[in-house]
Amino acid sequence: MTALRRRKGIENTKNSENGEVKLDEESKKLVEKSKESFPERGLRRKWRCVDNCCWFIGFVCSIWWLLLFLYNAMPASFPQYVTEAITGPLPDPPGVKLAKEGLKAKHPVLFVPGIVTGGLELWEGKQCAEGLFRKRLWGGNFGELYKRPLCWVDHLSLDNETGMDPPGIRLRPVSGLVAADYFAPGYFVWAVLISNLAQIGYEEKNMHMAAYDWRMSFQNTEVRDQTLSTIKSNIELMVATSGKKVVVIPHSMGALYFLHFMKWVEAPGPMGGGGGSDWCAKHIKAVMNIGGPFLGVPKAVSGLFSAEAKDIAVARAMAPGFWDKDVFRFQTLQHLMRMTRTWDSTMSMIPKGGDTIWGGLDWSPEEGHECQGSKPKNNNISTTGRNSPRNSTDNPIKYGRIISFGKDVAELHSSRIERVDFRGAVKGNNLANTSSCDVWTEYHDMGIGGVKAVADYKIYSAGSVLDLLGFVAPKMMKRGSRHFSYGIAEDLDDEKYDHYKYWSNPLETKLPNAPDMEIFSLYGVGIPTERAYVYKLSPSGDCYIPFQIDNSAEGGDESCLKGGVYSVDGDETVPVLSAGFMCAKGWRGKTRFNPSGMRTYIREYNHAPPSTLLEGRGTQSGAHVDIMGNFALIEDILRVAAGASGNELGGDQVHSGIFKWSERINLQL
Repeated sequence: MTALRRRKGIENTKNSENGEVKLDEESKKLVEKSKESFPERGLRRKWRCVDNCCWFIGFVCSIWWLLLFLYNAMPASFPQYVTEAITGPLPDPPGVKLAKEGLKAKHPVLFVPGIVTGGLELWEGKQCAEGLFRKRLWGGNFGELYKRPLCWVDHLSLDNETGMDPPGIRLRPVSGLVAADYFAPGYFVWAVLISNLAQIGYEEKNMHMAAYDWRMSFQNTEVRDQTLSTIKSNIELMVATSGKKVVVIPHSMGALYFLHFMKWVEAPGPMGGGGGSDWCAKHIKAVMNIGGPFLGVPKAVSGLFSAEAKDIAVARAMAPGFWDKDVFRFQTLQHLMRMTRTWDSTMSMIPKGGDTIWGGLDWSPEEGHECQGSKPKNNNISTTGRNSPRNSTDNPIKYGRIISFGKDVAELHSSRIERVDFRGAVKGNNLANTSSCDVWTEYHDMGIGGVKAVADYKIYSAGSVLDLLGFVAPKMMKRGSRHFSYGIAEDLDDEKYDHYKYWSNPLETKLPNAPDMEIFSLYGVGIPTERAYVYKLSPSGDCYIPFQIDNSAEGGDESCLKGGVYSVDGDETVPVLSAGFMCAKGWRGKTRFNPSGMRTYIREYNHAPPSTLLEGRGTQSGAHVDIMGNFALIEDILRVAAGASGNELGGDQVHSGIFKWSERINLQL
């Protein structure tokens, strides 16, 4: 038997000389039986794509947990050590630096957050929001947005008729410093400034966050929540307990909100706070506005018109199926438009002053601006006084055309453009069968005729933009017109300007009678900022927004036109003209807008991006929100809070062409 097996083995070996093993029937049966009894000894299983995915996910998770363990195990000083090893020693934060100089807390500080940066929590909601009582629906980690997006949109929207709470829903602002210290985990807003103020002795007793529901019109925050009265009481309390006037620090739309407050607090009741004409003079040392959109922002127009800004326009062009069509029954842009059009606050930032401020069809104050000019990269390099812009004068860009339908229309002289007035156009049949739409927008009532009329008018300046929005969103503008105005006052002593709808427009109201008070405009420069748009008609379809920014409109390497958006100097959100004009000219010296002649200062901070990823969002950033971590800006604020005046800071610090641009504006002062 052994000899027989040996002979068969020799035969099998001979058969395998060509690299192929041939088994006889008996051997095959033995192999099959072995596989059945001991599967692990069988032939190797075929590797599948699922195995690759599982191994990859396991590898990523293992690396993630390892890095998380190392991050928590490392000393707190390790990131700073690595950063300093790469970039050299880091400068002391402003709070540490000024504490070494002996500066101490002196004047109480009031923070006024801007739009979207303050947290909102749920106090009453619908069935879909069960379990979310006093949970943040805005701010924080936005977890509910991903879990239940339609429910989240319903709760963030206000009533489309009243601008107040919808039935059965109550969202209220988070209170305390935590209301806007961080917008989301790891993304600071006020936190860096607060920590630096703490270094020179500030704490909660002499710092207050004036949280408010930033979705609402300014006067309605008082009607519903008595927010303006709360700010008044807190300022009075801080002045009474410290014996010092308050330094107010508004950011973004908070500058408009506090401008409204200064008129409200002195106006007689019941419309105002009844503080008297000298209330601001008695209680406020300085107002240090950070990125204040005093004259509005063109970005507000595109947001209300087509629910877009530059970034969304790029995403819309890259993924039209997600943004424009019915994907998983969630029409993204339509829901975004429906929600934001109920926020009256967005209408506070529509450009003010019309063509006088923003330019007409064939001129604009910023003519000659160069988008690719060389700029200094250090905030320590500053100039004082009226700088001329680093521009040429042969740039044909017509920034006054905030909306143009087509690139050729944006560039031609207005006399060569045939236009058809849309104001008297009859709106045609509905664009879509609204019964098949998840969300209704006012565009559904315009019809094909209305859409065509808007496109045939071709060019819209700051003056005609108001008529445009009134045509495409009449309900929204009718509601907003009760709270905001966008003109230029001819006679500020006219009794009509005693109404609250004018109080947030610096061109239709007077500053308080407080000659010792100071007003600062602090903002970033050196970042391309949206100023005008090239539009096109959207492809027709069900439930669609008929207009969109033409992302294909480009102007070349050195052009200010990128992706259908004309850019100008600013902080990425607010153009220099809006942030700086009032302090550069409108309020400079004794004017009809500043009858007491309170001192005004412009402090510009030239943008410098972080040199390494370890630097986070940078300490010299001029971006609209990131500037809140700018060391130079924080140092200026700390010095004023500790008692310094604007002159002691060095007066104006200007890098842009704001003074020259302001001189081109023919405004009666």
